[in-house]
Amino acid sequence: MPNIALAKQIAANNNKAGVKELVNALRHKSKDIQFDCIKTLYELGELKPELVAGYAKEFIAMLDSKHNRLQWGAMCALSCITTKNPAELYNELGKIAAVAEKGTVITKDHYAKILTRLGGMKQYADDCFTLLIELLHSAPVNQLPTYAENAMPLVNDKNRAIFIEVLTLRLRDLAEQPTKYKRMEKVIKKLK
Repeated sequence: MPNIALAKQIAANNNKAGVKELVNALRHKSKDIQFDCIKTLYELGELKPELVAGYAKEFIAMLDSKHNRLQWGAMCALSCITTKNPAELYNELGKIAAVAEKGTVITKDHYAKILTRLGGMKQYADDCFTLLIELLHSAPVNQLPTYAENAMPLVNDKNRAIFIEVLTLRLRDLAEQPTKYKRMEKVIKKLK
């Protein structure tokens, strides 16, 4: 709660110096301070992404951390600033994808958000859709319907068949989860 309160205060005051201080503290020797800072930064990214958008390089560097909490926190921050700094995130998609592949569910969730947000921009649409298809092939069952639903706006006449094919293939993985199965069926029906 204190981190969220601090993020709200920084956002309300448009406190750029406070943001810089938090970013600098990501390199603090105490991992607890690092954890508090990344939490505050991604909460701030949700509230006012333009305040943290200039720190994409720092967040991308945090993806190399040996601490999962810093990795997924950085991925959360990156997903918040995707539309504010698309070219830089697009240029780092290889690294972002590699981290997501080995990362936690939270890391994968925010990777999916990055792909759908970047994929909504014409210049990145094809590459992001390809990566999204790869993610759908291996996505955890619990996340699969959400990823599919969120990706629907990226489907067009050119990629509809492969999207439906992947979702249909993954339906069998949802056989024992009726609610998730129905959600996936609904996505498939809407696209046919």
